[in-house]
Amino acid sequence: MNYAIIEASGKQVWVQPGRFYDFNYISSEPGDIIHLNRVLLSCKVKEVRLGYPCISGSYVKAIVLKHLKGRKVTIFKMKSKKNVRIKNGHRQKLTRLLVEQII
Repeated sequence: MNYAIIEASGKQVWVQPGRFYDFNYISSEPGDIIHLNRVLLSCKVKEVRLGYPCISGSYVKAIVLKHLKGRKVTIFKMKSKKNVRIKNGHRQKLTRLLVEQII
């Protein structure tokens, strides 16, 4: 089993080659190849490498598939007895990455 734990977009994510993951928006075009170099842990066929905090020289090669928006979050604020009601919404911009390989 080949996997890695990386830090991207302020989150720690368990990634495997051949799967896609959604991260916060990364400013690059669909089809671009990017390298995520904050690898915290890497495991290749019973060999586990642990970084303090990151593994030097190790990175994850990924392809940008597309940009999309996340689920809508509704924000409703109300002040009682003042007849103030505010309803807002927010959709986070996301980037879908396909992990090619862990190096």
